[in-house]
Amino acid sequence: MEYKFKTPLSESDARTLRINDIVYLTGTIYTARDQAHKRILEIISRGDILPIDFRGMAIYHCGPIVKKINDEWIVVAAGPTTSTRMELYEYDVIRTLGVRMVIGKGGMGLRTAEACKAYGAVYAEFTGGAAVLAAQSIRRVKGVEWLDLGVPEALWILEVENFGPLTVVIDSYGANIHENVNKKAYEKMSSILK
Repeated sequence: MEYKFKTPLSESDARTLRINDIVYLTGTIYTARDQAHKRILEIISRGDILPIDFRGMAIYHCGPIVKKINDEWIVVAAGPTTSTRMELYEYDVIRTLGVRMVIGKGGMGLRTAEACKAYGAVYAEFTGGAAVLAAQSIRRVKGVEWLDLGVPEALWILEVENFGPLTVVIDSYGANIHENVNKKAYEKMSSILK
């Protein structure tokens, strides 16, 4: 199935999706990589307030390439980064912030899948190597936080229109495309080795 959603997403939106569904997002999304995830959890653990509200939002594992013209940031390229690097943090980010979609590439682990199931979220992938295509869906940079972490690691607040195609890889029911493929590959390998 193919879906077009506007952020913020509801739990019902997330639970509608199944693996292999295609999604296009319009609205606001946030980028966050390793250092932003780490800082998010440090701030929460201190009981401090985050600069933005993540409830119902999508986090994109991306370090965009940007340029500044006068006082305006322009996204030149915005391809996904490898999501497994955020596995250490993602369960707690989904649980504590109410994030409904995580976007990246390469899959995520069992803890993220558990969080998606328990809290009503999904993990979707954007095609690696299509950074310019991703940038074409970005209408404007609404803001940026934590530039002290460096441009790729900063928290970018992006307004997007029909951002995608995003393929749902982990749904809120425990299904995981990567796990399915790995299982079939091992079964095939075992039969070949016999």
